[in-house]
Amino acid sequence: MEEENVRNEISQLGKYNLIHHLLDQIKIENESTVVGVGDDAAVSQFGDKLTVTANKLFVENVHFDLTYFPLKHLGFKCVTIVLTDILAMNALPKQLSLCLAVSNRFSIEALEEFMTGVRACCHYYKVDISAMDITSSVAGMSVSMTAVGEVEKERLVRRSGAKENELICATGDFGAAYTGLLLLQREKQIFETTHNSDPDFEGYEYLLERQLKPEPRIEIIQKLRELDVVPTAMTAVSEGIATSLFHLCMPDTLGCTIYEGKIPLAQLTFDTLRKLKIVATTVALNGGEDYELLFTIRQEDYEKVKTEHEIAVIGYIGEKNGGRNLISNDNKQIELKAQGFIEQEK
Repeated sequence: MEEENVRNEISQLGKYNLIHHLLDQIKIENESTVVGVGDDAAVSQFGDKLTVTANKLFVENVHFDLTYFPLKHLGFKCVTIVLTDILAMNALPKQLSLCLAVSNRFSIEALEEFMTGVRACCHYYKVDISAMDITSSVAGMSVSMTAVGEVEKERLVRRSGAKENELICATGDFGAAYTGLLLLQREKQIFETTHNSDPDFEGYEYLLERQLKPEPRIEIIQKLRELDVVPTAMTAVSEGIATSLFHLCMPDTLGCTIYEGKIPLAQLTFDTLRKLKIVATTVALNGGEDYELLFTIRQEDYEKVKTEHEIAVIGYIGEKNGGRNLISNDNKQIELKAQGFIEQEK
């Protein structure tokens, strides 16, 4: 007879013992981490470099659904998201602090699973977990994370900074994460109707991975440094390409033109969306959760990036008040509209 899984209640350890229990395998990776977990605050020293900080809050049933989201993957993804904001400043992440609010629905083993994902992402990308706190919740689980990074003053890149005729570049591919979410939501609906707990995801592994376990594009920032390319403007793509383009163009009311045929799409994403009767370009522009990087470069830097398979030139920055347009595959000009955060603010 198989041994039953043992469940240990959080109340057995208490807050501070639990924090130490979850962090007992953490090792310091960076000399800049002066004081890590165990004191009232973390201390970092970066010499003459700039310190960059990013914060994110994740709330159960708003940002994630534990019906189909393994806690290990959730931990990894939360770290990826906050690190991406550091990368979007052309900085490299070094430290991470996190706060958890959990109800008594969660056991120590559940939190260990979550921390396995957090620890795996931080270890792989050499980011130190420098602080942690836990509090109680009456409504499921909430996660707050703060990432700290460093960058030389001359390499700092902001959303503003793009200039007319500069090239628009994108990393990776788009739409896969949203397509994976559609598949997960479809199987959840089937389960709620039929109670069949055997979802059919064969052949869709890449789409599920992009939704459940996206990876921060640290290698892109490192590659740009190797190529001696400093983007003129950069932003994270969390709510689709269109919204991120508006971020890059907004400070100076710049126009832009991108080409449908240049937008990177995985063949599996395209084929799956076609089966679902959804236009892949629409998802790439507005789907969200890709956590790629969108940035602009000077035309003279094109020769340096043109052979990098993870970087695609998808268009160019236009003149002020010149309009923001997509040139379709049949050569029609379509006005871009941001369906995410910017559009909601209007």
